Amino acid sequence: MVNDTPPAGSGSAGEPSRRDVLILAPLAFLAACSLTPTLKEKTMNTSSHSSEHDFDFLIGSWRVAHQRLRERLAGNDEWQEFDGTCTMHTLLDGRGNVDDNVLNLPGGAYRAVGLRSFDAATRQWAIWWLDARNPHIIDTPVVGSFEDGVGSFFADETFNGKPIRVRFRWSDTRTPTPHWEQAFSPDGGTTWEVNWKMRFVRTTA
Repeated sequence: MVNDTPPAGSGSAGEPSRRDVLILAPLAFLAACSLTPTLKEKTMNTSSHSSEHDFDFLIGSWRVAHQRLRERLAGNDEWQEFDGTCTMHTLLDGRGNVDDNVLNLPGGAYRAVGLRSFDAATRQWAIWWLDARNPHIIDTPVVGSFEDGVGSFFADETFNGKPIRVRFRWSDTRTPTPHWEQAFSPDGGTTWEVNWKMRFVRTTA
């Protein structure tokens, strides 16, 4: 401590006065806020082409072919294959959407929900994933945008106790069979391991 002498008007040595608390508390709160970036501050770089219509291609019902790595970030190259379904509809006057998914894993089927919302100010989407097997836990949202029909979305997460970067990528969105993939990066985005792929085939409009 540079100066351990209590300032004028303080209480006993080392204890701030009520006046000091009233002055310093708001300043500490503002300082903490400035050190904690908001979702918008973390994701201001965005494509000028992105809009609330980016996910219109996904409206309706689909059969889904899944491929998933058996182990992630473990040097594993064994893929599991299974099928599922997806039904998506819009919310928030078109600036949001939700899809209801059935995933027929080899060990048993489960349901999950994907929720997306578009911020017109930043022209970015946030995407949340809710797994019915853990109904009170929702994943950190990935945030990003589309350009030329390709959507890229990112988040900082942890996996097996270690920090990772997560990427969702949508491609082939202008074809009858859109494609989605998930990838993890253990080195801040320098290298990526794709660990989940989904190919969609429409069943109803």
